[in-house]
Amino acid sequence: MGVDVEFVRADVAAEEIAERYFSAREIAELRALPQAMLAEGFFLCWTRKEAYIKARGEGLQIPLDSFHVSLTPGGPELLEGPDSSQWDVHSLSPGPRYVGALVAEGSDWQLSCWDWKPLK
Repeated sequence: MGVDVEFVRADVAAEEIAERYFSAREIAELRALPQAMLAEGFFLCWTRKEAYIKARGEGLQIPLDSFHVSLTPGGPELLEGPDSSQWDVHSLSPGPRYVGALVAEGSDWQLSCWDWKPLK
């Protein structure tokens, strides 16, 4: 299992980072987004990629452009690559302006989330 969470911020050089690390399909999908969705789309892609390489346990030995994830906000979560049939990806919404992803092996599991409130 791998998890990644990021704060969505517009001050990141999203297109420059995407050109260096994302697959050609991801770059095209990112460029097709309206400007208002660009930062969220970038971080959706980044968290899905990070969660996947963490789940695989190989870190950046897996080239980030060797597999594809979806990144359109509100769209389905997709992971496509050589072993993607072994993995399932789910989006996380941990709070305002945060996005995240969880990738786990298999497809016979269901994600459950709880909102913990501190006792007063």
